[in-house]
Amino acid sequence: MRAKTVLPAVAMTAVSMVLTLAVVVMWLGTAVPWPVALVVGLGIDGGWLATLAYERRLAAQGDHNRAVTAVGWSFGILAAGVLVAHALKAEETAGAWLAVAWLPLAAKALWLVHAMWERTALTPVALDAIRGIQQEARDEAAVARARLRAEAATEETRLTAVTEAGARVARVQARTAQALSSAWSTLETARAGEETGRALTSVTARVTPGVTPRWELPVWGPSEPLAARSLESASALTDEALDVIVDEIRNSETPALSYREMAARFRAAGHAASEMRLRAAWKRVVA
Repeated sequence: MRAKTVLPAVAMTAVSMVLTLAVVVMWLGTAVPWPVALVVGLGIDGGWLATLAYERRLAAQGDHNRAVTAVGWSFGILAAGVLVAHALKAEETAGAWLAVAWLPLAAKALWLVHAMWERTALTPVALDAIRGIQQEARDEAAVARARLRAEAATEETRLTAVTEAGARVARVQARTAQALSSAWSTLETARAGEETGRALTSVTARVTPGVTPRWELPVWGPSEPLAARSLESASALTDEALDVIVDEIRNSETPALSYREMAARFRAAGHAASEMRLRAAWKRVVA
């Protein structure tokens, strides 16, 4: 994996150094002796390479020096400037030289990318752990999605069953109402008929001698709820009378009767009182 970033940087560095040296020798060789031009080219390339080597040494130690980095970029800019200046002087091949003038800066950028890769590189063990965590997260997400889909399908099935059951109940109620309506219509027809009405009234009990009661239809529909009526008659026992009766029943035998036995005999004797009042009377008598 390391070679994927270091090899392009090394290749770009070699090309840019050779190109810079050749340009300096060709350009300055016409103005100064070629050994001087060679020394200038080697100086530029040497300074570029020296700062790069020092930066790599610091990076290997986990350190960084801004001054060294600035010097390295300065040499790169200088080499690129030399190439640009030579391209501007060469009228016939200016475009070609300008096309390669960015190579020194590109080499510096590739080394920067390689340094960033080294700072973020992980060991195979760490990479395996990360892959395992990612796979576990994907598995959990897939299970959660499957669970949600299953729950949605179950809920849909339940709602469908409830809806169908409600529809069946509604149909049964409709058929029952229709049957009751038909039966009621038949009863009404029988009651209104002259012959059937006479036959029906002949089997009913006479309330008043000489008067035949009229046969009435059974009540079908809402009626007065039983809860609206009083559970006790108008002649309900007072608390004092209830206490006396409870005390007499309780002490009618020796030993005294329990509440359950007393309540049973109270009801059997024909007395009427709510359970709440009867228990309250029992407490008052026992106290």
